[in-house]
Amino acid sequence: MAKKTESGRVVATNPKAYHDYHIEETYEAGIALTGSEIKSVRAGKISLREGYVLPRDGELWLMNVHIAPYEPAARDNPDPRRPRKLLLHRHEINRLIGKAQEKGYTIVPLKVYLNARGLAKVEIALAKGKKQYEKRRAIAEREARREIERAMKGVE
Repeated sequence: MAKKTESGRVVATNPKAYHDYHIEETYEAGIALTGSEIKSVRAGKISLREGYVLPRDGELWLMNVHIAPYEPAARDNPDPRRPRKLLLHRHEINRLIGKAQEKGYTIVPLKVYLNARGLAKVEIALAKGKKQYEKRRAIAEREARREIERAMKGVE
């Protein structure tokens, strides 16, 4: 189900991020969530598939990430795709905003996890988009590696 890391339990990952982008730097950020949202995150009802990070007014916002409504709090649930503020140090925010304004760079969420204290954290990355031919090359290299590993298993 959920993977364990040194820092806690991984709740959700974004597998398309590694396929679509060259990851250059990663950062750990807190997320400003409501009470019912954190309960849904702890239950693993979060999807990062179409998520991205948007700089706005000197802050970073996690956009288009779906956190399913928490059923027992039906009345108090916010919009599942609402923008959520990311919590980082000012120097990290300034660096990310500066880099994101350069041509070709974007900020994407990689995974959401609960740290040892039970707080929800998101790992975000400064990334550069891959071209279509780079994606095909990466797939071909991965398949070639698998073939070599299969052949080596047969030899032993």
